[in-house]
Amino acid sequence: MQVAVVGGGIVGVCTAFFLAQEGHEVVVVERQSNVAEGTSFGSAGITTAAHVKPLGGPGMPGKILSMMLKKEAAVGIDSKFDAKLWRWARKWLRECDLERYTVNRERMHRIASYNTLVLNDLQQRFHFEFERTVGYLQLYRTMKDVESSESFLSFLKDGEVSHRLIEPEEVYAIEPGVNRSAPLARALYVEDEISGNCPLFCKQLRLAAQSLGVVFHFGEQVASIEPPTHTGAHTQLKIGERSFGVDAVVVAAGAESMNLLEPLGIRLPFYPVRAYAATVPVRNFDDAPLAAVADYSNLVSVTRMGTRMRLAGTLELAARNERLRPGATRTLLKIAQDWFPDAANYNAPTFWSGLMPTLPDGPPILGATSIPNLYLNIGHAEHGWAMAAGSGRILADIVSKKATGIDVTGLTLARYL
Repeated sequence: MQVAVVGGGIVGVCTAFFLAQEGHEVVVVERQSNVAEGTSFGSAGITTAAHVKPLGGPGMPGKILSMMLKKEAAVGIDSKFDAKLWRWARKWLRECDLERYTVNRERMHRIASYNTLVLNDLQQRFHFEFERTVGYLQLYRTMKDVESSESFLSFLKDGEVSHRLIEPEEVYAIEPGVNRSAPLARALYVEDEISGNCPLFCKQLRLAAQSLGVVFHFGEQVASIEPPTHTGAHTQLKIGERSFGVDAVVVAAGAESMNLLEPLGIRLPFYPVRAYAATVPVRNFDDAPLAAVADYSNLVSVTRMGTRMRLAGTLELAARNERLRPGATRTLLKIAQDWFPDAANYNAPTFWSGLMPTLPDGPPILGATSIPNLYLNIGHAEHGWAMAAGSGRILADIVSKKATGIDVTGLTLARYL
């Protein structure tokens, strides 16, 4: 078939690659000038499934509230009333129930684990160079944090996910640059899973996709999608004053997706959350992280990317403009300096922020819609890099009428119908 993928982030490029691998004629329409220039550009770089979990969970409302009261806050909110935010927040609070959290966590982990398999297969085939590192540490500052994570650790154990809960001395052996003066009670260690530069990987996968015949159209924004008027008719993409007919459309446009879907009657409980990231140059390589480290208490990660470090994790709700929130940028730098004080030139950061369409429950939405030949690959929020390859493989299977590699129950539009 002729298939158009709307969106050239990591999710869209993975989708295009696997569709082309199935023999489809694929075009990607992207409003930016290259792939991975939106949310994918600010990726934390972590792909490990152990890092993937819902934002909502037991105790999370109180944790987020306490964070918001700090000077260096990992979560911020505009003080002005926003009715859409409070409607979304009510849904999110329901998802913080232990039973709902358990369901959402399993769904997200299912796709993230599959993503690991698909990503490893791609790496074995193409040997991409994307500042790849191996290993993941999730640091717990207090025993209270360890206790609050017990259900997730049990979930990993029951799912036979390779991991270890380790003592501080082993943390220092694995990551010698970790500051021994910072409070550290325990750490979750995943030894084998990879992290790396998401935009760099995306650009290399773009080349692989082009070798399969995928055509990329940059600087083009889809204004609307017009469903087929009768059986056998094409779906029309309107770009500016022009219309193009295709056999099928996959929407993978991140924050822009809802502008295309709502006129078609597809209304989902998305809310735009602004994410932040900072990149700092490594100054002392012996004191820098070797791989990926996450601060469980503050929802901030530090990932090594060659001669730089990527700091990511702060969120802002009800962001009304693109102005960088000072509390968010301070938090990123403070947490990185807590753990790796001598590693980087923290006085020379490059900041990024971007909007992520975020669902209240957490898992993405993959697959068909009620509109013929219209498919979705959206809702990955901050975990796009940790789900993109698996999601793209699944979407290509669905479009090609093939059995998917994993059970997609709970990962489709059906959960909102």
